[in-house]
Amino acid sequence: MKDTFSLSGIQQVGIGVRDVTAAWRWYNEFFGVDAIIFDEKAPAEYMLPYTGGKPRNRRAVLALNLQGGGGFEIWQHRDFEPRAAEFKVLPGDYGVYACKIKCRDAVKTRNLYIEKGAQVSPIYKDFLNRNYFYVSDPDGNLFQMVQVEDPAAWFANDGRPTGGVYGAVVGVADLDAAHTFYNKMLGYDVIHGEKTEVFEDLERQGVAGCRFRRMLLGQSVPPKAGFAPLLGPSEIELIQALDRPEPTRKIFENRYWGELGFIQICYDIHNMNALRDSAEALGYPFTVDSMRQNPHFGMGDAAGHFAYNEDPSGTLIEYVETLRVPVAKKFGLFLNLQRFNPEKPLPRLLLKALRFTRKKDLGD
Repeated sequence: MKDTFSLSGIQQVGIGVRDVTAAWRWYNEFFGVDAIIFDEKAPAEYMLPYTGGKPRNRRAVLALNLQGGGGFEIWQHRDFEPRAAEFKVLPGDYGVYACKIKCRDAVKTRNLYIEKGAQVSPIYKDFLNRNYFYVSDPDGNLFQMVQVEDPAAWFANDGRPTGGVYGAVVGVADLDAAHTFYNKMLGYDVIHGEKTEVFEDLERQGVAGCRFRRMLLGQSVPPKAGFAPLLGPSEIELIQALDRPEPTRKIFENRYWGELGFIQICYDIHNMNALRDSAEALGYPFTVDSMRQNPHFGMGDAAGHFAYNEDPSGTLIEYVETLRVPVAKKFGLFLNLQRFNPEKPLPRLLLKALRFTRKKDLGD
């Protein structure tokens, strides 16, 4: 029988920020990401293809919302002041343009954000007739708040209006090539909708009168193993600019990984060796592979393997095979993933124990 890999969902979206502590406070208040899986200050030694060939000192914090959904890897360079793009990022530029966050009621969530003084867009309807709107964080990162009523998308209900990461809006150069990648590599085999037109929500983001080709992708078989009950289903929205007067550019052009903006989409996986073989066979080989560089890699109190490849337009996709995560660090309690059947979901009781990782403040 051929060796196979599995994906348990989007583990996190990486966000480069100026100040980890300030960013986390905002994400905690607005998105409920308060469960801290790791908080580490150390050099990023394995990302040399994307950091100018040198290790870069950074602080990285992985935070989750335990109502369900992926988390944020909040990332701050410590050797220099991280730079924003040298141009105004517009819809259609290549990379993660917006991070999708699920909410229970888009109208109520938007009203709450207005009361809190956030910058929000009007309410729109997507291909599935769901309400959504956009909100910007203090660093200018754009989040698409999607109303998701599917019970499978929610791990718990603690009364907060949002869950965690539900996917991403990705700018691409060739939508057909991108669709092939996200379908074959990541299992997004369902097209929920596709249109070519002038979209009102994109017009309001600085591209008035410009046509886009747009596609919303989902999965016919949601992930079921490992952390899947917590991470839940996800979706990818692809946008290709067709007649934008400004040239389309790579969002991280002339910048390092980890600088300001969305730096990666990360998937929780099992069996890195099989995934590596599949990526190579599909023509999307790993560009970073910690398992081959250091089999005993760790991230603070967590441990595992990670690798990266790129979609056809250069968006970074990360894969993490988690081996150990802290549950109640002060009591010496860690979750050893190697003791569990990787083809089955982790017990909900263990996943609920991650509540012991919640923090009220990060500190400096």
